[in-house]
Amino acid sequence: MNKDEFSRIEQFNQFKVDIRGSSQHLIVGIDVAKDKHHAFMGSARGESLLRRLIFENNISGFGKLLTQSEAIRVKNALQCTVFGLEPTGNYHKPLAEYLIRCMHNVVLVSGVATKRNRELLDGRWDKHDTKCAANIADLISQGKCLFYETPSPQIRQLRELMSLRRRLKKEQHSLKMRIRNNLLAKYFPELDRFYKQCESQSLDIIREFLNPSEIAGMEFDQFYKTLPARKGKIIQLKRLAKIHHLACESVGCEMGEANEFEAHMLVDMLRTVGKRIEETKDLIEEISLDFTEYSLLLTIPGFGPYISALVLATIGNPYRFANRKQVLKMAGYDLNAVRSGKKSDTVVPKISKRGNAALRYGLYQAAFVASTHNLVFMQYYTKLLQGREREQGIKTKMRVKIAAKMLVVAWTLMKKNKSFNSDCLKNE
Repeated sequence: MNKDEFSRIEQFNQFKVDIRGSSQHLIVGIDVAKDKHHAFMGSARGESLLRRLIFENNISGFGKLLTQSEAIRVKNALQCTVFGLEPTGNYHKPLAEYLIRCMHNVVLVSGVATKRNRELLDGRWDKHDTKCAANIADLISQGKCLFYETPSPQIRQLRELMSLRRRLKKEQHSLKMRIRNNLLAKYFPELDRFYKQCESQSLDIIREFLNPSEIAGMEFDQFYKTLPARKGKIIQLKRLAKIHHLACESVGCEMGEANEFEAHMLVDMLRTVGKRIEETKDLIEEISLDFTEYSLLLTIPGFGPYISALVLATIGNPYRFANRKQVLKMAGYDLNAVRSGKKSDTVVPKISKRGNAALRYGLYQAAFVASTHNLVFMQYYTKLLQGREREQGIKTKMRVKIAAKMLVVAWTLMKKNKSFNSDCLKNE
């Protein structure tokens, strides 16, 4: 961790301690938009110093904000200024990073907090840009804000690539469903059961011979030679013979030129997306190898290249977390329960699921693999299940517990620069 980041964390922690009732802080709440931002300036004691400042999302607008805030600070004999923003898409990032480069204290206010606090300010649910800026400032004055992380350029690139990969995977799944549910289901339903057995060959057939009557009008040898040859010729031959037979008796709808064009286009799009996913995967691995922490994460059973890169990108700087509870909250693995009334003593806490869903899903898959293939984790999993085997859903719950343990172990290894060993499960 570089010195600037460390000093910002220390500054934020001290700010959280000092802000309530402070007579030294100027609080600037900013409601972020695409073109123009609204700012409110006040003190930690609830005084309104400037109710409304509108500035544009450009360098002159940012300069206007800094000039005005400095004038208000000097006029009211305040010592320091803190700027607070609510995350709004990616629109807040240029402003936040500009303020950080100018050595200003910047904090985040969550959207959930602003929504709930809005109702408490005046007893109404009305949303207004000027009021939202004041709402953000009010939350900051109570210390209800978050640290604004500025990851290194490599971590930022890794996060963007992971996000791109997720979008590409969604697009790939969408195309597959369009092909199977929109094309095969209507025109060649008999082919669908072979799709998972050999997806690549099925796509060749869909692209060239989605119309089963076209296959039925060909001799089998001609049909077989038209398709690209693949490994496992005997199995391939038997599969294609079944498809050729089913095409002769297909109940599919009548096809037209537009349907053939759609099939041709969707298969090409699916294959293009598949290539882009592989290229993204290679680039993710290439960037990850520059981090020593990546090789340490790979030593954890169940952690492959993707999970290791995902954990590395999400945690980023391990020193920004003060304890394991903060790490678990980031992933949504923190436990909570509604304890009220007669049943408060018997309520079973559940994970909040408020954090990073992609990280949570990836860690569960890693826990599943480790608990079924690695001896150390198999023993740990068996120990967790002991005496509770008959409880409904206990296996899933214990794997979630292992996933949370894996996250804490990964964070600890990154912080201590150590490889995984069996003692990690005992110590963490």
